[in-house]
Amino acid sequence: MNRKELVAAVASKTGLSTQGASEAVAVVFETIVSEVAGGAEVTVPGFGTFEARTRAARAGRNPQTGEAIQIAATIAPAFKAATAFRREVAAH
Repeated sequence: MNRKELVAAVASKTGLSTQGASEAVAVVFETIVSEVAGGAEVTVPGFGTFEARTRAARAGRNPQTGEAIQIAATIAPAFKAATAFRREVAAH
């Protein structure tokens, strides 16, 4: 399912217009992104938790030359599915 299909499903299930559903989906995504980027955790009960996780610096290798390189620490977005979500997916 892509974004257009998601908007159509939201519009169908809520009775919103396609434009209204598109705006609602966009606002939800923008809010999640801005909160996680600001260091907050976004928890949606029954769905999951969005958060920013820090990856430590580590040693790696350049695959072309085999030379050892240092990979810098980074902050990456992460999602942990709720138990109810995991059970639903496993049941299908």
